[in-house]
Amino acid sequence: MKGLKYYVCALSAAMLLSGCGMTNMAKGGLIGGSGGGALGAGLAALIGHNKGKAAAIGGAAGAAVGTAVGLIIGKKMDKAKAAAEQVANAQVESVTDANGYQAVKVTFDSGILFATGKSALSATAQSSLSSFANNVLKPNTDMNVGIVGYTDNAGWKNSTAEQSAQKNQQLSEQRANAVSNYLKSLGITNAQIKEVAGLGESNPVADNATAAGKAQNRRVEVYLYASPEMIKAAQEQAQ
Repeated sequence: MKGLKYYVCALSAAMLLSGCGMTNMAKGGLIGGSGGGALGAGLAALIGHNKGKAAAIGGAAGAAVGTAVGLIIGKKMDKAKAAAEQVANAQVESVTDANGYQAVKVTFDSGILFATGKSALSATAQSSLSSFANNVLKPNTDMNVGIVGYTDNAGWKNSTAEQSAQKNQQLSEQRANAVSNYLKSLGITNAQIKEVAGLGESNPVADNATAAGKAQNRRVEVYLYASPEMIKAAQEQAQ
């Protein structure tokens, strides 16, 4: 049990270091940036903060858990990914932690989810999220969920650059919470949705100098990763 608890902590620290589109500098700079103050320690680590420490912890834990457990978890993640790929308006990819354990990243374009500058979910968004909840999250209650909102760097009317960045930060938090709250209204539990945060303008995945790039940067990302219960079950199955 001690080893299992250690691995669970390490998984949270090391998860999703690849596949998130971050440079090493961006990963290291999330905390203390304009959006960093809104993050709890767990989710900051989940999306790649403090990569060096996470990799070191994860490497030690991975040796203790073994390849067989990773394969079992990977098969479950592959199944969840396949289900997520059937959800309208969802961009789905596999990501891996420092040990090579699989997780799933699902990105929803905020242009589908919200009107410009708003955090109320559109009817299209509700339909997509309903499908996601019923076909992905409910059949996989042993997967934990993290939700992160982002914006582009567009300024707000009558606001300085600093004020605009703060407003974008707040908007990203509101949008992440809107997704979380709607999923909960569909029966997804607080126990499964571990953390929700907004990172505002941080971590753009495209060039904010173009309209197409801005559209890609306005997004909500949902991460599915192994819970302690999944890890324990995989350990028992691997024995």
